[in-house]
Amino acid sequence: MAALLCDFLRAEGYSTEHCPDGESALRLFEAEGARLVILDIMLPGLDGFGVCRRIREKANTPVFIVSAKTEKEDKLNGLILGADDYIEKPYDIDILLAKVKGIFIRRYHQSVISDGFLKIDKDKREARKGESLLDLTQKEFDLLTLLAENAGKTLSKSFLFDRIWGFDSFSEPQTLTVHIKWLRQKIETDPKKPEHILTVWGVGYRYER
Repeated sequence: MAALLCDFLRAEGYSTEHCPDGESALRLFEAEGARLVILDIMLPGLDGFGVCRRIREKANTPVFIVSAKTEKEDKLNGLILGADDYIEKPYDIDILLAKVKGIFIRRYHQSVISDGFLKIDKDKREARKGESLLDLTQKEFDLLTLLAENAGKTLSKSFLFDRIWGFDSFSEPQTLTVHIKWLRQKIETDPKKPEHILTVWGVGYRYER
C-alpha cells in the first residue's frame, strides 16, 4: 500500500521516499528533512506514535497519520502528539491527495524568496543577484530554488537529483555536479571558493545566505 501511495504521489509531481519502519524513517528525516510525513501507526519496532513524538521534538513538519486503528483513543493520541490529520484506512486516494495538496498550498506556497543576497520569483521564474537578473536555464532555476528554499540544510545528491531530474530521468547523476558548477559561476564572487552553494563532502550541497 505504501508503494502504491508513492506511485500516486509521484504522478502528482511529489518526490517521495518510503521507509519500512520507524527508525529508518527518523534517520532519513534527520538526514534530509521532509515537507510532509505520511505515517502509519503499526510499524515494526518504534510505532507511529513514537515517530510522531520524535519528529515533534525537533520540527513542525506536517504529519498525516494514516491507520487502520479507528478507535477514538488512537485518534486523540495521534492529534495530541501533534499530527495534523488522522486518516482512517481504507481511504479514498483522491481525498488523501487533496489533503496533501491543501497542506502544501497552506504551508509552502511562497512565490518570492528573498534573503538579501538573492531574490527568486517562482511565479515569474526569475532570479536576481542584487539588481542583476540571472540568466538561468530551467534546471538551473529549479535547482537554485530548491537549495534556497532549504537554506542552511544539507541536501543529499540523490535527493537533489530525484527532485530536479526525476526518478525516471535518463540524465546521469553527474549532471547535478555540472549544474552546481554552472550556478556557482553565475552567483558566486569566486566560484572556486563558494560562499553560498557549499559542498558537504560525501553527502551533497547546502545553500547559505
